Amino acid sequence: MCQHQPACPTADSADREAARPVVHHPEQGWSLLCNGVLLFEDTGELLPDGQIIAPHRPLTTAQVMTAA
Repeated sequence: MCQHQPACPTADSADREAARPVVHHPEQGWSLLCNGVLLFEDTGELLPDGQIIAPHRPLTTAQVMTAA
């Protein structure tokens, strides 16, 4: 689906949210990414195959571990 160069991450990759938005409706709380993922403002996702990804928030700095 993506025609960008370099190509955006696919819908089944871990970084799928990095794909470019092709339709954005902030007033409705969702965006369609070029890889077919519907991304909701609460961080939930609907994948092209119908799989639902529950909302997930980024970790706070207290929860992030760094390599020594």
